[in-house]
Amino acid sequence: MSQQEFAAAILQGYTFKGDSLLLGKAMLDGQLQPELPIRIPLKMMNRHGLISGATGTGKTKTLQVISEGLSDASVPVLLLDIKGDLSGIAAAGAANPKIAERVQLMQLETTYTVKNYPVELLSLSNEPGTKLRASVTEFGPVLLSKILGLNDTQSSIISMIFKYCDDHQWPLLDLQDLIKVLQWAANEGKSELGTAYGNISPASVGTIMRNVIALQQQGADHFFGERSFDVDDLMRISNDGGGMISIVRVTDMQDKPKLFSTFMLQMLSELYATLPEAGDLDRPKLVMFIDEAHLVFSDASPVLVQQIETVIKLIRSKGVGIFFSTQNPMDVPPSVLAQLGLKVQHALRAFTANDRKTIKQTADNYPETPFYKTEDIITQLGIGEALITSLNEKGIPTPLVHTMLCPPRSRMDILTPSEIATLIQSSTIASKYNEVVNRESAYELLTQKLATKAAEAAEEAQEKNTKTDNNKEEKGVIESIADNPIVKSMMRTAGNQLVRSLLGSLGLSGTTRRKKSSWF
Repeated sequence: MSQQEFAAAILQGYTFKGDSLLLGKAMLDGQLQPELPIRIPLKMMNRHGLISGATGTGKTKTLQVISEGLSDASVPVLLLDIKGDLSGIAAAGAANPKIAERVQLMQLETTYTVKNYPVELLSLSNEPGTKLRASVTEFGPVLLSKILGLNDTQSSIISMIFKYCDDHQWPLLDLQDLIKVLQWAANEGKSELGTAYGNISPASVGTIMRNVIALQQQGADHFFGERSFDVDDLMRISNDGGGMISIVRVTDMQDKPKLFSTFMLQMLSELYATLPEAGDLDRPKLVMFIDEAHLVFSDASPVLVQQIETVIKLIRSKGVGIFFSTQNPMDVPPSVLAQLGLKVQHALRAFTANDRKTIKQTADNYPETPFYKTEDIITQLGIGEALITSLNEKGIPTPLVHTMLCPPRSRMDILTPSEIATLIQSSTIASKYNEVVNRESAYELLTQKLATKAAEAAEEAQEKNTKTDNNKEEKGVIESIADNPIVKSMMRTAGNQLVRSLLGSLGLSGTTRRKKSSWF
């Protein structure tokens, strides 16, 4: 195919009527084509996407460039930062010879300027930032059962527990509340729950407890509780009109995939439940980027993957876009991968037979093109280069194109601890969510109920013991009197006198009997 045919195909495929983001410039046969800009329409950013590639090929910087473009277009962004290298978006980029060279090569001198972006740092743990929390009640029995990987019987017990707590106004706020109620359900409350809702197997409760404790061991106590985060605070616009970029700093969660997927699924579910139907918007309400996405699906049960797939399918209509960033596109389940409209494929390396197999599978996931041999070019991409395909405004895939990506405008490095502290101090929501709230909930109410029952049982036992002691005391007095020798002698004398009186009244006195007996 000629260069003219290539240019015509790219111009036709990447020219849109509405607003769009510039990602880079097209390349053919290893040569940059600066007159062929590669853009993605804002209107289709709620159709989700994937950024993949080997370590060091530029995935994070691509994510940074897209986030900057969205913020410039007044679209709020949520970033899940696993590696901790995205905080630099809050600072302007520094002079760099390599960046200057790329800007000149791509003919961006008139449009490229360094700048900082409005950033809110969020945290799920003890990392500095505004704390993200959600109550157990907000999760609900269905979502919580899927997070814990429970079977139908165990899920029904969780539903029963939630129902009982709702009926008796016992708020389930944190895992301490849930564990306390489960302990009660398997012991003191077993008969009460069995009468009202159905019998509970202690073995099933034990399994649930083990799964809850396993989640707790991954640091879930930091996440479950109050004050619950309001998703509206993710969709703020800064004073200068830029979309707020909320960065969730989860650098300490690389070995805690259960908690990571718990947070992500809860956030998606909350967004879906809270936001109204939006239809086809000119631009999304929020775009969420999940870095190191393999952690979401690591050890995830089929039920959990199905739940994520369902939410991703439905949340598009609420104006929310979800982008996954991972090293290997095969890390994302096929059912989820099929929902991703924008694909940015950085280089993959073929060191082993398995690597070559993965590259072939990856190439098969992209549209066929007469301009490249996809399987080969994936291994030949340079740093900051990628294969890109998106959806046009009609939902049709755009041509697959080798692209040199624009450099970020913000700092390509992390913030210093002092810069992080300053950013948190200037936050308008940190004081609201970092305040510790510990209102009365199921744990306190149940503890009070058990203490009251224990006091009543102790009082009944005391009354019973008092009556028993009184009876023993009365019996002891009588027995002590009866055992006295003087009393026994008096009782024998009185008894003898009583017998003689009775015999005398019958004419059977002792003297008469002796006289009669003397006749013989």
